[in-house]
Amino acid sequence: MNKYINNILLRIAWVALLVVPAMTSCNYLDIVPDETATEKDAFANPEAVKAYLYSAYGYIPAPHDAVNSIDFMTGDEIVSSFEHEKFANFPKGSYTAVNPQISYWNSLFGGLRRCYILIEKIDEVPKLDAKVAADYKSQAKFLIGYFTYLLIQNYGPTIIIDGVEDVNMPSEDYKKRATLKESVEFAKKMLDEAAAELPATRQGAQYGFATSVAAKAIKAKLLVLYASPIFNGNKMYSNFTDKEGVQLIPTEYEQARWTEALQACQDAVRAAEAAGHRLYQDKDNNIESMPEPSDKVQRSLRMSTLDSASSTETVWGDTRVQGWYAVMPKSLPLYDKEAAWNGVAPTLAMMKRFYTANGLPMEEDPTFPTEGEWWTLKEMASDYPNAKGRIPNFLYNREPRLYAWVCFQNGYYEVKQGNKENSGTMYDDKYYNEGKTKLVLKMMIGEPAGRGKSISTLRNNNYSPTGFLNKRLVHPNIDYSKYRIKYIHPYVTLADLYLLTAESAVETGDLTTAKNYLDKIRKRAGIPSVDEAWAGARNPQKAQSKEGMRDIVRQERSIEMYLLNQNFWDRRRWLDAEKYFSAVPQGMNVNTGTTLELYTQVTNVDVVRRFESPKNYLMPIPQSDINKNQKLVQNPGY
Repeated sequence: MNKYINNILLRIAWVALLVVPAMTSCNYLDIVPDETATEKDAFANPEAVKAYLYSAYGYIPAPHDAVNSIDFMTGDEIVSSFEHEKFANFPKGSYTAVNPQISYWNSLFGGLRRCYILIEKIDEVPKLDAKVAADYKSQAKFLIGYFTYLLIQNYGPTIIIDGVEDVNMPSEDYKKRATLKESVEFAKKMLDEAAAELPATRQGAQYGFATSVAAKAIKAKLLVLYASPIFNGNKMYSNFTDKEGVQLIPTEYEQARWTEALQACQDAVRAAEAAGHRLYQDKDNNIESMPEPSDKVQRSLRMSTLDSASSTETVWGDTRVQGWYAVMPKSLPLYDKEAAWNGVAPTLAMMKRFYTANGLPMEEDPTFPTEGEWWTLKEMASDYPNAKGRIPNFLYNREPRLYAWVCFQNGYYEVKQGNKENSGTMYDDKYYNEGKTKLVLKMMIGEPAGRGKSISTLRNNNYSPTGFLNKRLVHPNIDYSKYRIKYIHPYVTLADLYLLTAESAVETGDLTTAKNYLDKIRKRAGIPSVDEAWAGARNPQKAQSKEGMRDIVRQERSIEMYLLNQNFWDRRRWLDAEKYFSAVPQGMNVNTGTTLELYTQVTNVDVVRRFESPKNYLMPIPQSDINKNQKLVQNPGY
């Protein structure tokens, strides 16, 4: 980063969090060079130091960046028709230490440096209110804890930065990687200090800044990660040492980590609820101009992250505005004259995870058709709320989250009619329901959202590779020609905390507490409680054992956190990523499906999916940093 860019960052006015590109090929000490030329400007007055603080937030990776995010659309939840973009290198496994494709290593260290400079220099700012200065310092401490957590999540044991590093230090003074325990303890310390000093809530223009609740929430996520199988009793790291022979990740299992994680999760939940955070429920149709979804449960589920005016579910979120290639335009049914690219496609594996209407996995629900009957077509009654025409048994009588967050052939996709000429497109009047409030999605060959007008004219992009289409994070009141509806993309939600609490409770053997937290999620989702649902299951005893409840919690989390940046990390920390991320994705027959009978044949998607163990469980440190700092060791496999 040169001094010209550095000066721009110092002077940017705060409208939303800044976007600072992730840099991949320079030493972490070089990310922010000698700042003496700019420090006079940065700390000259209260407005300048405010801009400097804002720029520190800009080093947070944008979680909703559908091109440059490591963890957004890169697990096994979706396949897209945008396999040429950077993010797609991660499910393909085609990232290396020499070419990490996307790396947060140097940008996170750049953020750490900026925070420490602020802490060191802020008392020199003339006319800066003492309370404001203290708040800025506390926010910087929070960011130091958060950046360190992200480094641990990505890379495991990290370099601990505890002050402003001298960019001119000789190479022999460069730091080595700390142990995992030391890294976690440092991040925990900074988050604890921030939590003790920060306010519980932020209002108005301060929304998005750090709070004590956010600090407790990130600490909870940190400790759950530390207790999870990837870092707790994982023998595959038995030879992972630094150059002095120090074991970087301990391989012995420690039950006490789960106890500490549970305490941190419960503390975060108590703080969040005391600050007014609640699972979002649209009881009063508070967006009066939005007719769909008309079903209250689906409306609550769809708007839980999108109703930025009144949702309290997001504990801490990203306020940056979506761009042209964000998830919203990429998901909308095709209209290639506008920003509606039709290409974010849930996999069949993801579609199977959603429960039946009885709150059970399909194979556990004795009232649901057996797998051999899943693809038998069924005509919907005229008043059926989720589809029009024929759909397979597989998509009938499923839980509300499926219908709220994904769509399928003859299913309903909520989107406003645009202002352009719609004839012959997916937005033609004939494809709307009777009230003209939502589309009936048409995705077969020869139909507007299908792959082509005929088998001989298939498109290579802007189509759903699985025959399913994402609706989550797409505003149901959107006009396809005016796609920029701002929402707060969550870093952490109350639902996330409930699920982490349930997971930690299971691992400590407290199944009752686990069920209590799961039932909060399930009630909002419109499905029966754990015990009520599993009492009617084919294997009702599963909900009464630790091993069974572990599976139940993980499936609940895989559903509730769909497309919220968790799948990529959850499968890694659960240590089962190679099973799921190396599987060939499947979907409907979008290539030759000219009739429903042909279209609903399960077909492999022609994409590369590769996950190597232990290599891909951690991200690679850029090789250029390994070359410059002789004390660094690379992560296993790279």
